[in-house]
Amino acid sequence: MILAFAIASMAYIIVSVYIGWTLTTNTPIRRGPTLGLLIIGMLAHAVLLYPYIITLYGLNFNLFNILSFTSLLFLFFYVLFCLYRPIVSLAILAAPTALIGMIVGYFGRAPYQPLTNVGIGLEAHILLSLAAYCLLLMAAVQALFLRLQIRELKHQSIHRFWVNKLPSLQTMESLLFDMILLGFVLLSVALGLGFVYVEDLLGQHIAHKTVFSVLSWLLFGVLLFGHWRAGWRGKRAANITVYAFVLLAIGFIGSKFVLEFLLY
Repeated sequence: MILAFAIASMAYIIVSVYIGWTLTTNTPIRRGPTLGLLIIGMLAHAVLLYPYIITLYGLNFNLFNILSFTSLLFLFFYVLFCLYRPIVSLAILAAPTALIGMIVGYFGRAPYQPLTNVGIGLEAHILLSLAAYCLLLMAAVQALFLRLQIRELKHQSIHRFWVNKLPSLQTMESLLFDMILLGFVLLSVALGLGFVYVEDLLGQHIAHKTVFSVLSWLLFGVLLFGHWRAGWRGKRAANITVYAFVLLAIGFIGSKFVLEFLLY
């Protein structure tokens, strides 16, 4: 485990420092080695995390494991989007996020009742929910960057840091809707499986999580429909994305914190 932690840490740190150096010196980024190092880091991260989640007593999805797993998914989706979008420079965010999440998961400990006798339907619901949460988190961060770029362009700033250092506004906006669409599809399937396989919402203390998740799902749906029918984009799309994700975060992270720390 220590070896996997060391390999992942080194990969994430090297990429973070390298991307930071290229952005400050305006040096072209070597895409192949950068993604290769990140993939090595992801594999080591997954090896490290596996025994923390898959235990002899059942699945352990405590808050710290969730944060580590989410950061791993964050990096996975980043690499996936890199295959067809020119966004390698965004590793300046993806690599440190994965590093911090891994460290929190490795050292953090929280009381948790492992999930036993979980059917494949409920497992799929859990994993798809996490994947959707991760994608929509990425979309929220992307929306914030998009707002910073729009602000610099609108105010005609002399020093355009976000415009110059990040991918083009068109690329960033296209990537935002890629994330939202895929996250919305995964969240839709996850919610559907949840209604089918979760038997007692009130008894399992997840009614509030479901309510906030559905509200977030509706808001993301409205945004996608508005983008398709009315061409919503730019600042409006960024704002709605952030609002929708806040609802999702309140239901997801908020409920886990209350159940595992305040009500334990």
